[in-house]
Amino acid sequence: MPKKFVLAMMMHETNTFSPLPTPIASFARKGALSGPLAIAEAEGTNTSLGGFIEVARQAGAAFTLPMAANAHPSGLVTDAAFEEMASGIVDEIAKGCDAVLLALHGAMVTETYDDGEGELLSRIRKVAPDVPIAVALDFHAQMTEAMVKGATVITGYRTYPHIDMAETARRAGRTLLRAMAGEVRPVMIWGSRPIMSSTLMHTPSREPMKTLMGLANEAEDGGAVLNASVFGGFPQADIPHLALSSVFVCDGRTAEGETILNRILDQAWERRADFLFRAETLSAQVGRAKSLKGGPIVMADHGDNTASGGTQDVMSVVAEAIAQGLEDVCAGPICDPACVAQMIEAGVGGTVTLNLGGKVDMPAMGLKGKPLAVSGRVKCITDGEFKVTGPMATGSIVRMGRTAVLDTGAMLIVVSEKRSEPYDLGVFTHCGIDPRTKRYVIIKSRQHFRAGFEPIAKHIVMCDGDGCTASDLGLFKYTRIRRPLYPFDPDMRLGRNEG
Repeated sequence: MPKKFVLAMMMHETNTFSPLPTPIASFARKGALSGPLAIAEAEGTNTSLGGFIEVARQAGAAFTLPMAANAHPSGLVTDAAFEEMASGIVDEIAKGCDAVLLALHGAMVTETYDDGEGELLSRIRKVAPDVPIAVALDFHAQMTEAMVKGATVITGYRTYPHIDMAETARRAGRTLLRAMAGEVRPVMIWGSRPIMSSTLMHTPSREPMKTLMGLANEAEDGGAVLNASVFGGFPQADIPHLALSSVFVCDGRTAEGETILNRILDQAWERRADFLFRAETLSAQVGRAKSLKGGPIVMADHGDNTASGGTQDVMSVVAEAIAQGLEDVCAGPICDPACVAQMIEAGVGGTVTLNLGGKVDMPAMGLKGKPLAVSGRVKCITDGEFKVTGPMATGSIVRMGRTAVLDTGAMLIVVSEKRSEPYDLGVFTHCGIDPRTKRYVIIKSRQHFRAGFEPIAKHIVMCDGDGCTASDLGLFKYTRIRRPLYPFDPDMRLGRNEG
């Protein structure tokens, strides 16, 4: 008889400062939540769930998929949503299985639980205390003891933008299969340092994270340990266990792994100041973009990016670009269902004046929505769906909802009913805009845009627009974080039990 595996995805990066609620409907953005349709949606894609399906297929295992839930980052996950997802996974595992493969994020915060993933794993262990569990996590996971205790194997993305999601699942799956065959005996060790770092300084392709991730990759690829992962954490979460962390999966003996793990964490602590973002004025950044020669000049509005919980309707960067007279621009997508409806009513070729964006207030940031009055001609209307062809989440279907393009003369603005992080050129090309031919490309993103847009960019200018995903951590009011924590306590010293 073939082995029976249970596969599941329950992914959400919770921004506790975001005003956007996260009910169960938010998790169905990738299509079906379970069963054959969900398998068909994920199979062959560069996602963690796609990677785990590949692992199960190659192992010749029969498998079920009771939950394939993935929501854009936003505010607290409702208790009702969490209970529906968790119970769907736990109930299926309770029926009996030989292994569990979980695609999780590692930064889920619900109305009740600060550690959604740890709570899920604890519940699984109550019904299946001995079942082998492989977990693939996002690079921005907030690691906890409950997660480590609940899993057999944990791996995290090595890249940011995340172009190795499927490979991360394969790494976890390979180790789990070897353990099930008796070839290895996984033992996990982990540690953390009290560093709150800006995600804009996280990418492993550049320092200071490059050295840390390099040490972890060398340890795993060189065979010193079975798996090695570093997690930057997600700073837009006001929770007690926010930190920079690392997890190793060792084969029985842990001494060598502990030495490397502590070396990574100690180097992170020594370079903690390098993980802080230094803000600039938006007017200066747009002015710098205007002074550059050639194009495309990609202007990344990282204060309002969907992949960190942004509303995607803050207009500060677009407004500044208009004020400074930038021309030959494409921008978006801006999430504004009301304006999409207005453009659809006008029809292609129709002229409209919109109060665009600024529909959502952000009380936690003290920000009121500020719509921007823009006029122009409706250039295009689409269903907002396209298949990703770039290196991040390759093969996945993006569903932006009904989408329309406003041509103001100087700027083509893509407006959608739903939020969507622009990591693939498809956000523009699916509606007839080739960003490679534009002088300026304004997108709401922090790092993921680099997957699709960095290869076409002549220049990249980071823009400190307003929003609840701002990279300046000083803009956020934290009340529940564990102290001391850098940079809030810059003169702190590590205690004996730290990490």
